Amino acid sequence: MSGAEAVYGFPPPVLAEVSPSARQVSPLIPGAAAIEDLDQESLDRMVVLAPPGVLERRYVLARALHALKAGGELVALAPKTRGGARLNEELTAFGCVVRESAKRHHRICVTEAPAIPVGLAEAIAEAGPQKMGPEGFWSQPGVFSWNRLDAGSAVLLAALPPLTGRGADLGCGSGILGHEVLRLGAVSALWLLDIDGRAVAAARRNIIDERAVILHADARSPHPALTGLDFVIMNPPFHVAGEEDRRLGPAFIEAAARMLRRGGVCRLVANVALPYEPHLATNFSRFSEVARANGFKVFEAVR
Repeated sequence: MSGAEAVYGFPPPVLAEVSPSARQVSPLIPGAAAIEDLDQESLDRMVVLAPPGVLERRYVLARALHALKAGGELVALAPKTRGGARLNEELTAFGCVVRESAKRHHRICVTEAPAIPVGLAEAIAEAGPQKMGPEGFWSQPGVFSWNRLDAGSAVLLAALPPLTGRGADLGCGSGILGHEVLRLGAVSALWLLDIDGRAVAAARRNIIDERAVILHADARSPHPALTGLDFVIMNPPFHVAGEEDRRLGPAFIEAAARMLRRGGVCRLVANVALPYEPHLATNFSRFSEVARANGFKVFEAVR
């Protein structure tokens, strides 16, 4: 099918064909367009590697159907055990007639956008940006720990001294840690980075402070402004799309070391089972564990 096409994520090429000209709209890819910016009935075809979370997945499918012209093709796929088994039912509930197949542990659903879809507005509203908790911080389903402060960040926050100078929050999420660092410390500048565009959008609503620069970026990649910093704080991820990836934490540690001046300090929290000590020893002149609670440990590492 020719015409305007978009893609969400990186579907395996052996499972779904994607045009080289397709517009990428995954929030997990810095530089991609936002799926929310796709005009109604502007696409002829869309391919979606559907996310595992129920609210997030229904939101993406609803956004895709909203953007497709009536009769436009939607190809949605996901691993069977990570939402794929529910795709047919979810698309049918939106008024679609679905053709389903299975290949390489994925379920692949192909449908045409109905002329009058059902329930799109409700699915979009249910998983769109929203205020959470008594503080009223903005967040969105799909963001890490989207509806609460995660336990690891809570342990890190409790162990942080007042911070000063120029610093960075790597993997900032919706900006709760950064908000507190700016409120409690004598910070002159704080860069907040996250690979999830939804988290970045939330952080920009949660932190209104001229000292803050909030970037949709991969913290593991070099950034020209992030050198000679006085401090880095982080709760490194160790999952990608719900799958454990223990390479992430060490990569964040290496990135933090590159960003800090000599004598600068990285404070990070990790699950007690994650063996980050050898990586800290390699990248920093010294480090120590300064707190441990609720299954998490906090390190202070000096460049």
